[in-house]
Amino acid sequence: MACMATIVLSDSILRVRLNVGEHVGGLLRNLQVPASSVRDVELVPNGLKALRGLRAPGLGLPGLRAIGTWRHKGERTMVSVRRGQPAVRVRLSGQRFDTLLIGMDDAELVADALRARLGVRL
Repeated sequence: MACMATIVLSDSILRVRLNVGEHVGGLLRNLQVPASSVRDVELVPNGLKALRGLRAPGLGLPGLRAIGTWRHKGERTMVSVRRGQPAVRVRLSGQRFDTLLIGMDDAELVADALRARLGVRL
């Protein structure tokens, strides 16, 4: 897929925008959460390797791609990652998802920008 998921922070809203393939394959919708619900932002060198838990529902191509909802030890994670791509992990409180794990080629820049704008410590 040429266009991947994006994370955008505008005003006081954190948005995750998905492409059509991610909507269909992962059975997901675009997500909006208040910026105040963000508890932590982390750069993950390889998003696919950082994935834990069971897919329910979504698309999992072992070793290649994961899109959807993953559940692990009472935690619900929105996932869109692919092999060898870094990801941004955003931990939330009081939202439908406890964690976002979103792969993107510029994950380091996005994670740094989110930390700076949200005042999240490293």
